Amino acid sequence: MHCRKLYAADPKSNMDPQNRKKHSLLKRLRKAKKEAPPTEKPEVVKTRLDLLILLEMVGNMVGVYNGMTFNQVEIKFEMIGHYLGEFSIMYKPVKRRRPGIGATHSSRFIPPLVVKKKHRLT
Repeated sequence: MHCRKLYAADPKSNMDPQNRKKHSLLKRLRKAKKEAPPTEKPEVVKTRLDLLILLEMVGNMVGVYNGMTFNQVEIKFEMIGHYLGEFSIMYKPVKRRRPGIGATHSSRFIPPLVVKKKHRLT
């Protein structure tokens, strides 16, 4: 099976043979895999969100920049054809808690909390 059959139509159009960013990343991934001992994982290679995961990248560790930090991603076979950004979350997930003061109609009848100041002994 040809490797281009693993990808959908949109990523195929992004597989430009002249793409320098992709080639430099592949070169660094090959070097990291070659230098790693056979029993250990390769060293992390830092990169960006917008690169397509290729068959050659499987088994490598990639640090994907999400705008603030580098998230470590281990590339697996199921990830082929997806973008690196899909595996590096860029936002902090919202935690749903109880509603704040004034968010509901019934909160008008609840007296506000009184904060007591602690007196320091001198």
